[in-house]
Amino acid sequence: MTEVAASIPPLILGNKTPKDVTADVAAPIERRAGKAWWAAFLFALSLLLIGVAAVWYQIATGIGTWGLNKTVGWAFDITNFVFWVGIGHAGTLISAILFLMRQKWRTSMNRAAEAMTIIAVMCAGLFPVIHMGRPWLAHWVFPYPNFRGPLWVNFRSPLLWDVFAIGTYFTVSAVFWYFGLIPDLATLRDRTKSKVKKWLFGFFSMGWSGSQRSWMRYEVVYLLLAGLATPLVVSVHSVVSFDFATAVIPGWHTTVFPPYFVIGAIFSGFAMVMTLMLIARKVLNFEDYITQRHINAACRVIVFGGCIVGFAYGTELFIAWYSGSEYEQFAFLNRVRGPMGWAYWIMVSCNVIIPQLLWSEKVRRNLLLVFIITIFVNIGMWFERFVIIVTSIHRDFLPSSWASYCPTLIEVATFVGSFGLFFTLFLLFCRFFPFLAMSEVKGVLEKKKGGHS
Repeated sequence: MTEVAASIPPLILGNKTPKDVTADVAAPIERRAGKAWWAAFLFALSLLLIGVAAVWYQIATGIGTWGLNKTVGWAFDITNFVFWVGIGHAGTLISAILFLMRQKWRTSMNRAAEAMTIIAVMCAGLFPVIHMGRPWLAHWVFPYPNFRGPLWVNFRSPLLWDVFAIGTYFTVSAVFWYFGLIPDLATLRDRTKSKVKKWLFGFFSMGWSGSQRSWMRYEVVYLLLAGLATPLVVSVHSVVSFDFATAVIPGWHTTVFPPYFVIGAIFSGFAMVMTLMLIARKVLNFEDYITQRHINAACRVIVFGGCIVGFAYGTELFIAWYSGSEYEQFAFLNRVRGPMGWAYWIMVSCNVIIPQLLWSEKVRRNLLLVFIITIFVNIGMWFERFVIIVTSIHRDFLPSSWASYCPTLIEVATFVGSFGLFFTLFLLFCRFFPFLAMSEVKGVLEKKKGGHS
């Protein structure tokens, strides 16, 4: 047993002490931003401005600027909405579920994953608002007392369920992220010499003293928040899947969608986390904190997700055949061999075939290959949402109403702008907040014999 334990590499390399952890994590915040950060920030900001211009134009002109038609009424907008909601799932999984399961490898990834969750949900929330056509009336989706007569929302609509589910998810995720930040903000408060920063960190750390009583209450509340956030991982994307599963359109009306969407969201979310982590560990000099052991664990989750997603694809095809419904059979045959079959095979290649490379330890140790695989997974999961939405409705019950779909420049610019928003906010997070959870990383340091840690 001792030999096995000795063969497992430590989670944190470099024989770090708590003082080292504090200095390393605080270093990117305390030093001046370098040219690389400014270049990345300005590039992300330029993408965001492109998106802002596109959204401004389509609001002023109307959503006729999109490539939608009478048959394809949902396309790029809802595809991007579901994509960004899925990206936001890994943060709560890493922070809440893995915390409840006492998985210590989460400690070097949870803070950035939580920030990614909040930002991704913000990106997702933009698309339904834009899709309304009159975003200044977006407040109508909330059931509040009004002076417009008997005008109430339709509580039986899955679209309204999205409002409540995503709003709750965003609120709980933001509280969970901020609560975990409090001890680290207090540490930065005590280290900084700037009066402005000291006041800001002091205000947001809420008078944290680091006493034993504070830590005891902190751990209890953190556990309660983790327990509260855990059901949201399952519920939020299940509710999003009801947008499709409660419809009678062939290709949508299926009971496999809730678990299928949840696993797919975790799959895509972990891929995005790995994409960002591999960049951050190099740029921020966190190689000792985000180690091969963390990468191996995340790669195993990605392989597991890819296998389950592939099983879901096969289940859909089998049930369509077994059902005996010619409409269901045609819908899935059209996905595979129809005019948009190229999108289906991109989805299968990126989500099922390519992730199988991660079974190999040599591939998992090659960080460049892991990075490329995670990019392919992100591409494949976007195409999955595109295939589910567009190929299910572009061939209607009536051949006379069949239509194709091609995104316009405005739609592409809006999607690019959402990435600009995501990376702009994420870069600001990296610049002004601790990228790693200092207090949690210190808890997994190996204790030195005969010394103090």
